Amino acid sequence: MDYVNLLLLLLMFCTFMQSIPCLSIKQLQQSVILPLRAKKISSYSIPKPPNKVAFHHNVSLTVSLSVGSPPQQVTMVLDTGSELSWLHCKKTPSTPSTFNSLISSSYSAIPCLSTICRTKTRDFTLPVSCDTNKLCHVTLSYADASSVEGNLAAETFHIDNSNLPGMVFGCMDAGSSSNPDEDSKTTGLIGMNRGALSFVSQMGYPKFSYCISGRDSNGVLLYGEANLPWLRPRKYTPLVQMSTPLPYFDRVAYTVQLEGIKVAGTVLNLPKSIFVPDHTGAGQTMVDSGTQFTFLLGPVYTALKNEYMNQTKGMLRNLNDPNFVFQGAMDLCYLVESTRTNLPPLPAVTLMFRGVEMSVTGEKLLHKLVGVTRGRNQVYCFTFGNSDLLGIEASIIGHHHQQNFWMEFDLENSRVGLAEVSCELASQKLGLDL
Repeated sequence: MDYVNLLLLLLMFCTFMQSIPCLSIKQLQQSVILPLRAKKISSYSIPKPPNKVAFHHNVSLTVSLSVGSPPQQVTMVLDTGSELSWLHCKKTPSTPSTFNSLISSSYSAIPCLSTICRTKTRDFTLPVSCDTNKLCHVTLSYADASSVEGNLAAETFHIDNSNLPGMVFGCMDAGSSSNPDEDSKTTGLIGMNRGALSFVSQMGYPKFSYCISGRDSNGVLLYGEANLPWLRPRKYTPLVQMSTPLPYFDRVAYTVQLEGIKVAGTVLNLPKSIFVPDHTGAGQTMVDSGTQFTFLLGPVYTALKNEYMNQTKGMLRNLNDPNFVFQGAMDLCYLVESTRTNLPPLPAVTLMFRGVEMSVTGEKLLHKLVGVTRGRNQVYCFTFGNSDLLGIEASIIGHHHQQNFWMEFDLENSRVGLAEVSCELASQKLGLDL
């Protein structure tokens, strides 16, 4: 199969891995379907900051596929915020799900003097090195204080009945985890940013899209052109480009320009300059599938929090516990009576990007904390957090707020597009069942 000319690669998010629906040839010719699931695991996409509060665990989106010859089944986090795809290659008590490179005839370790090691890794957050066997050694660190390291390698990835030979990835044999029990649920990560070694870049696709259900965070992921007659036209915002390398700017992230935020009809009284990266590159806004909730720069978050508290007075009861911070960065929480079946009508929060707006409404605004109560009350937290508390000099638009939007990442034209859509309805139109 010619992968460059492959019209569509459709991946299906589903609750059970054995449930793999089929599309008709008339709907999507040469399509390939893989199951994906929502899992509670570490947020791998945020680089680890020094001496800052750790980011803990969230719900991430995973894809199952097979790798190597003969094929071995693996489960990988789908992450638009990372470049290098990687797999655990050494079995330990905390990494029971691994890829065994020793039994794969198509596995090939990459030497440290190779062109790939010397030039293709320039956008990695940490420089590569040469190990004692003269192989290309990589180390990746993340904001939850976890890290992985190992060798760069080439291997065949299998998508349905098709093969992708020579895909570069990290075969990791060491690392540390802040939560081994949760991290043991996956084999690795599939990087989808704009870097030279990301999965989508190596495959040669000009664009990809996904649509995440608001029901259970499952949904549809599609590689290629989304020529779907029922899909509304996307509105686009251009990617922010930086030609000069800056110390705190991720040049291969999907960075967009946030220009303002409004709560209901009230635009926050903030200068537009506060949303623009500074001379060091700090302050960019990234669209990320590897992070669950949305985190905003400290001054922006504080303004949003104050306005939201003001507009929900008399509607919601504030938790008023300064020591309670959900996920280390979300400190606006409310008490809701356990007998209450529905939340009151909440003021929408609209993210105003250059050329397009994303409105966060209803249940997407508050997250119920399972198992956390205060007397007869349940605890709900505002789904926006303070990135300063994570030690991150950036704003991150998480996948929770992307629910029921068709999100298109157009690498060819350097832009991100979105259109409101019911992802359950989208799956039905495609002949799928979430």
